[in-house]
Amino acid sequence: MSNFEVKGSPTKGLIGSTLGFFIGFSAVVALGSTARFFGPQLIDSGATIFLVGLLVAMPNLSGSLLRIPFAAWSDTVGGRKPMLILLFLSTIGLIGLVFIGYFIFPVGVTLIHYPILLILAFLAGCGIATFSVGISQTSYWFPQKEQGKALGIYAGVGNTAPGIFSLIMAFTLGMWGLGGSYLLWFFLLLCGTLLYYFIGLDACSFQLENQDVSNEEIVGYCSTEYGQELFFTRNLKESLSISIRNWKTWTLIGLYFTSFGGFIALAAWFPIYWISFHGVGVIKLAGLELSLALILTAIFIIIGSLVRVFSGSLSDKFSGILVTTIGLCILLIGAFIMISVTSTSFNLAFIGMLIISIGMGMVNAGVFKMVPKTVPEAVGGAAGWIGGLGAFGGFVIPPIMGLIVDIMQKEGYSFGFVVFVFLALCSLVIVFILNQKKDQK
Repeated sequence: MSNFEVKGSPTKGLIGSTLGFFIGFSAVVALGSTARFFGPQLIDSGATIFLVGLLVAMPNLSGSLLRIPFAAWSDTVGGRKPMLILLFLSTIGLIGLVFIGYFIFPVGVTLIHYPILLILAFLAGCGIATFSVGISQTSYWFPQKEQGKALGIYAGVGNTAPGIFSLIMAFTLGMWGLGGSYLLWFFLLLCGTLLYYFIGLDACSFQLENQDVSNEEIVGYCSTEYGQELFFTRNLKESLSISIRNWKTWTLIGLYFTSFGGFIALAAWFPIYWISFHGVGVIKLAGLELSLALILTAIFIIIGSLVRVFSGSLSDKFSGILVTTIGLCILLIGAFIMISVTSTSFNLAFIGMLIISIGMGMVNAGVFKMVPKTVPEAVGGAAGWIGGLGAFGGFVIPPIMGLIVDIMQKEGYSFGFVVFVFLALCSLVIVFILNQKKDQK
């Protein structure tokens, strides 16, 4: 065993996976934060609010669907290779958006360019799929008793990326315009990808897999020296099959559709909401004009992300089910507040937004605390299904809210939050069933 060569530690593994997700997840603001620029141009050329909502949600389509195969793949080869491929695809999408920002936007974005924007948005969203890969990568490094805290830190810190990048873009859009902002974003993504290449590490068992070591030696060494309790399945199809046959996986998919799918949906929708419904404009700071809508959206994202970090530790201390239940009740209250908001009730809308953010952050942490215990034999596969199908809400919800606006006109911006009342109530039913049958496989 003394001849085994293993690099890193659980802490270093957590830092690497968190960096990969942080950089990749920044893609969620690719279209949402800049919709105020090309959205009016598209609408003037004949696009509907539904089509604009579909566009800003497109990164969430790739970011959700690709989580399933890539997370399961991480059960067979570790998380490093899948993470790098997803980050590379995201940089390709950003290159295209740089071209759009510099050469097409100044002339005018029209429906002719809409299919191109959809493709670029899809590519940019590949980075969002790093989430489930990192969940698997982190889970293999840590024993189960420490996974709530570790996954809370991983997801919470990573989730701050859209908020931080929204704040950055609030400055850069005023200084350098759309093209310059996309160019800066591209370089940051490229640098982050290169940094992950050097510091991203797979857990002990995956490193030893390439060193001609028997399964028994791998389990013995990694358990003793690194406290690893979860071990890979070696087969992508098996990982997905085992996890999807577990009925609890489906309950967690439903919960995550509401919380994380809703979270990234609102991260894309709120810039449109604040500008179109409340008429917020720009504020001046140090001679710069900053988008207030982006700042408000950043607050929503950062609060929800920080709450997720704290809630991960609460899930370790109490239980994921309890934290999830409390979070859903808070989300329900926030949704009712947002429905009651009028276009002149800015302060009430801000409070409602914060309450929704807190509720979603708690549910996000509670759900993934339950994943390793639910399907310990195929964590990557389960994380893929839950993260992928759950995050699909980020693609589905914005167009639905846009359709409500198309039907109800301006009042639809407030009534659209009825979607979250429905989802929260359904999720509370799911938690009740899960709690009643928590000892069943």
